[in-house]
Amino acid sequence: MLSPATIILLGLLVLALLIIGLLIIRGGKRPVANTSDNEDLFRSIADAAPVMIWIAGPDKKRTYFNKRWLEFTGQDPAQCLQEGWTQSIHPDDGAHTLETYAANFDQQKPVHMEYRLRRNDGEYRWVYDSGIPRFSADGAFLGYIGSCIDISERKESEVALQRANTELHQLKNQLEAENIYLQQELQLDEKFGEIIGQSDAIKYVLFKITQVAPTDTTVLVTGETGTGKELVARAIHGASARKDRPLIKVNCAALSPTLIESELFGHEKGSFTGAVGRKEGRFELANGGTIFLDEIGELPLELQVKLLRVIQESEFERIGGNKTIKVDVRIIAATNRNLKLEVDQGTFREDLWYRVNVYPITMPPLRQRKEDIPLLVEHFVNTYARKFGKNISSVSPRTLEDLESHSWPGNIRELANVIERAVIHTHGSVLQVVDHFKPVIETVPTETLEEVEREYIVRTLENTGWRIEGPHGAAKILGLNPSTLRTRMLKLGIQRRRASFN
Repeated sequence: MLSPATIILLGLLVLALLIIGLLIIRGGKRPVANTSDNEDLFRSIADAAPVMIWIAGPDKKRTYFNKRWLEFTGQDPAQCLQEGWTQSIHPDDGAHTLETYAANFDQQKPVHMEYRLRRNDGEYRWVYDSGIPRFSADGAFLGYIGSCIDISERKESEVALQRANTELHQLKNQLEAENIYLQQELQLDEKFGEIIGQSDAIKYVLFKITQVAPTDTTVLVTGETGTGKELVARAIHGASARKDRPLIKVNCAALSPTLIESELFGHEKGSFTGAVGRKEGRFELANGGTIFLDEIGELPLELQVKLLRVIQESEFERIGGNKTIKVDVRIIAATNRNLKLEVDQGTFREDLWYRVNVYPITMPPLRQRKEDIPLLVEHFVNTYARKFGKNISSVSPRTLEDLESHSWPGNIRELANVIERAVIHTHGSVLQVVDHFKPVIETVPTETLEEVEREYIVRTLENTGWRIEGPHGAAKILGLNPSTLRTRMLKLGIQRRRASFN
């Protein structure tokens, strides 16, 4: 591919040869025998040139085109002469090209232009057109002589390079934004590094994670505060095809209503007081990955509408912007509220509720999975012992009994804090818990896996109006074949309750 400098040099060289031919035609120091022979010689030189040649008189009108020009455009000499050649210029380039041509012509200055010229097959090709003024022996202005070279390959390379640079710049900005976000927001808390437990309740949660992770289905994780809802989101993301892209977390309860829209969707420079630059929102950062909307029940009603659009259309606009941004984001939401009750009270949109509650997962409270407490205690003891440089090898039976008898209103987060304090106060190899727990009478019955499964299937059927098949049926949500679901319903004794009237 010729460089721009090489193209210009080649054009000037061709022009120089043609000027020599014109001098011979006009009768230079060594004229050819007669005018007819001179013209034939010039035409032979011009037609043999590897570029398109043109000549214009002092009135700007073209008076000559060589064979290569005529072959390229597919026009005959009569069509090209005078102003006919301009009809082959691309409509978008015509005005600027002719303006440049006329301005340089009037000043008798060399002209250099790039424009698209229609080829004989109808395709527009980029050409580099250069011309220089001609003068007679006594200095009279005679017009211009010029040449054109096809530079389409060079222009295509320039466009491709510009596009690649733009994409690289966008990727660089996204990576920088992701890096800042990951440094500030996604520093993993060691005490919540994995889901730990072997109870039936946790096994059922893990089963549901395994079922939904390979899909792009929206997931709603419910449960009391401190049960580890974020761990479920991380587990789903880590087992999905999006695991190599970021998991972006947004705590809807931690942001003020005036800031949360900017955090979610970004803003343009000057869109509000303090917007000193453009900012990408969390949805843009999560493009190709997953966004975790923690405490989604805290989202203001006006933003619920915008979130609904993102879920439905996968698009939004930044604050102060008019450009629609398309994103490919999987949404995992979490709440410790009863969103169905919020819908009934008018504080949560019903259409958004159905959009986020496609695949619900409930994280059980710690009091319903007490058989997991010894495993959790062991995990936290090892974690904090390494952190504080202590050697703790055991937990007394009495201490473990106290831990298992507590109701844990703060769930796993509360347990982690208790163990951290205990490790700090322990001086020997046996864990000493400093907290004192009041005895609690357990009133919540322990459910079997079959009971948990039955409850979940019934709830899913109620949410779908007892529709089993179809894209919005219970079987689709549960990830089961409709016949398999009917078999499970029969086995678990699940029947739709009919309304009775007196």
